[in-house]
Amino acid sequence: MDYLDKLREISIQNYTPIVKDDGRDFLIEFCKNNKPKNILEIGTAVGYSGSFMLMNCDGYLTTIEINEKSYEFAKQTFEKMGLTNRVNCILGDAKNVIEQLDGEYDLIFLDGPKGQYLAYYERLKKLLKSGGYIIADNVYFHGLVNGQEFVKHKLRTLVVNLRKFIEYVKNDKEVECQFFDIADGIALIKKL
Repeated sequence: MDYLDKLREISIQNYTPIVKDDGRDFLIEFCKNNKPKNILEIGTAVGYSGSFMLMNCDGYLTTIEINEKSYEFAKQTFEKMGLTNRVNCILGDAKNVIEQLDGEYDLIFLDGPKGQYLAYYERLKKLLKSGGYIIADNVYFHGLVNGQEFVKHKLRTLVVNLRKFIEYVKNDKEVECQFFDIADGIALIKKL
């Protein structure tokens, strides 16, 4: 069992949110086929998805994490994977950090706080190269976003915000989008 397999097991045991297996496979295929050079990740967690993206392209990753413990763990992950020289880990709140970023990204992996996707979207789109992609994970949030069942009060705002995000992206004339019923819902958004 290699380090990332162990990391997956540890994350599951500790209820640390990491990308699901089919979402990981989607990212791997995307990176192999599109070879992004400059990647932005919102939500580093333990460095699991970031490692897989970097291992499947020659790109450079800027990744943002708000939780200090996760941030430190992720830095260790990138070091163990020999990826440190291709990663810029930033500790902070993505909504503030993305306002300070410049440059253009080929790929933005949006996997931070689900209720904030719409709040981040326009700024992220500005950071995206023409022809670049945003991959948003968990857009169906356990089936609650596209389902008809009752949503508990504590999740209602998150679900409503994800529904608004999906509707907004579908109506955005500056992008093309596809939605995939894998990994709790993935949105693939291409900037025209």
